Amino acid sequence: MIIQSKVGIRPGYFDFSAEHITGSVAESLEALRTDYLDVLLLHRPDTLVEPDEVAAAFDQLHSEGKVRHFGVSNHTPGQIELLKRSLNVPLIFNQVQLSITHAPLFASGIAANMAGLDQSVVRDNGLLDHARLNDITLQAWSPFQKGFFDGVFLDDRENYAELNDALDELAAKYGVTPTGIAVAWITRHPADIQVVLGTTKPSRVKESAAGSEVPLTREEWYRLFTAAGYIVP
Repeated sequence: MIIQSKVGIRPGYFDFSAEHITGSVAESLEALRTDYLDVLLLHRPDTLVEPDEVAAAFDQLHSEGKVRHFGVSNHTPGQIELLKRSLNVPLIFNQVQLSITHAPLFASGIAANMAGLDQSVVRDNGLLDHARLNDITLQAWSPFQKGFFDGVFLDDRENYAELNDALDELAAKYGVTPTGIAVAWITRHPADIQVVLGTTKPSRVKESAAGSEVPLTREEWYRLFTAAGYIVP
């Protein structure tokens, strides 16, 4: 079991101060009744961040054995590089939103340099390639969401009939559920992306775990991509 937590979001603002980072970790350790966290992530970028202050907090937590590894969430390559200039520990995770229907992480690169096409707009500043070049593991949150908290696309035949037909067909082929295929679409990528399920249902965990072993072909991966509304030029 790997215990991971995040820090930085407070009511109405973000806070990467050393005091908040170390204080939040102390609260997490007490709540979880454990001596250490395997991973601590800095949640959504704090534009008022002082990288040296973050470095001091990380050094303290690491030297005290309270946190073993560190990462970020929803950070751009530039924001990561700014932090890395001060840090003495590596950033090995970046947690980002990703699902078949919310995939700018992949979509803009597939349709690069196509004028007038919304899919070509770069919204992540090259986050995917940066992660692969720097050995940062991406973690996909909201893997079943249509968009930004717009509900799930699974069984939504009003808006995603073609996608759900494809999910059902592939689920039958591989002996898993459509949920499993939605996970397989993410884990098929060679970046070795981890999936953050965000569920309390054991059945959903089992379905997703089974799907993570499904070896989708390139044709099947792109079929799901286009069924979700993206184009392959």
